[in-house]
Amino acid sequence: MSTIFSGLKDALKRYFSSTSPYEQSVEEFIKELQRSLIRSDVNVKLVLELSSRIKKRALEEKPPQGVSRRDWFVKIVYEELVALLGGEEEPEVIPKKRPYVMMLVGVQGSGKTTTAAKLANYYKKRKMKVGLVAADTYRPGAYAQLKQLSEKVGCLFYGEEGEKDPVGISLRGVKSLAEQGADIIIIDTAGRHGYGGEAELIEEMKEIEHAVKPDEVVMVLDASLGQKASEIAKRFNEATPIGSIIVTKMDGTAKGGGALSAVAMTGAKIKFIGTGERIDEIEPFRPKNFVSRILGFGDVEGLIERLRSLDLEEEDLQKQAEEMLQKGLNMKLLYKQMRQLRKMGPLSKVLKMVPGLSMTLPDDKELEKIGEDKFDRWLSIINSMTYEELEKPELIEKEKSRMRRIAIGSGTSTEDVKELLVYYEGTKRMLKQIKRRKSVLKKLEKGGELF
Repeated sequence: MSTIFSGLKDALKRYFSSTSPYEQSVEEFIKELQRSLIRSDVNVKLVLELSSRIKKRALEEKPPQGVSRRDWFVKIVYEELVALLGGEEEPEVIPKKRPYVMMLVGVQGSGKTTTAAKLANYYKKRKMKVGLVAADTYRPGAYAQLKQLSEKVGCLFYGEEGEKDPVGISLRGVKSLAEQGADIIIIDTAGRHGYGGEAELIEEMKEIEHAVKPDEVVMVLDASLGQKASEIAKRFNEATPIGSIIVTKMDGTAKGGGALSAVAMTGAKIKFIGTGERIDEIEPFRPKNFVSRILGFGDVEGLIERLRSLDLEEEDLQKQAEEMLQKGLNMKLLYKQMRQLRKMGPLSKVLKMVPGLSMTLPDDKELEKIGEDKFDRWLSIINSMTYEELEKPELIEKEKSRMRRIAIGSGTSTEDVKELLVYYEGTKRMLKQIKRRKSVLKKLEKGGELF
């Protein structure tokens, strides 16, 4: 999500460090906010209305006792951005009945088949038995793609290669998978390109929906559609009531903010967002958490969800974080954190979820330099350190022979060792900044819950 609302985190950093009068700081931040939202393809009218509300509240509202106007303004911005993206209501992602049938619909190229597999993986990680139905008889290779993805996820699969009746496939698929004990059944339907095939697509969608009577019809939308997403959502909803929406490819376009806000304005519920190409890169869309992340405050719930999917305990992460804050950082503690983060997916995305840390991270280009390969090299380097070096990493910088020995032992270079030490020192500085920022967050919480 690096390109969505890019600039907001930096704008907030500048606001916090500004020595200008309050009114001027607010004005400067609002201008940055407007530029960021318009770059993300949010409707200009919505941007102006949002800016007007924020400014009015910032100048008229009186914060609670003990909270400064500057800190209260951040809460105002947070609340208004949450409202823009759909409000505080959270999606119900765990079905209350079994089996639960979800039918995916959308135009071709929206990422339905991949999304079907991502959903299967999401629910399987939560100890549910999932089955996929290949009902896309239009796109060549759709059957083979979904079958291959189902094998990768390790879920049930139903398809009839060569069969051209999507209604029949769907009916038989749901019956077969239900008999095999599936808790969640996901039907992958066909798409069509552009307006020319849309009428045919909608008619097919209506026929399947009428015959199968799924528990939920899920619209899959490509984030690159931007503001146009609302038009497509409305047309599909008029044909068959859409239960929820999944916005895909949020990581690859600046228009994602436009798609999210446009869909939210229709009143439709965005249930999930796709945040990358990996099978595990899908997450429930919670506007509060999303806004916290883009402002640099992290996403506690998103981080905990990733931990739970790995059978790691929330308390473990919190305990290690507190240990680093209280006792200071050494290579042993850094190693523990890096091992856990490495399992949780792309490092840059995980780091942005950590409250306090996300606000102090470098820009996305710098984060990309900390690639997966580099992360693995750093773990090897730490494994090659002595107990004394783990406790006092500064010894390595002082004695070059130590650096050469560690590089040889880990199969890396001295430049790699130096990079790790720079990262280590940067993390230590970041921890000091977190301590300072904690007081600001506590003040905001006293005036009303921020996260």
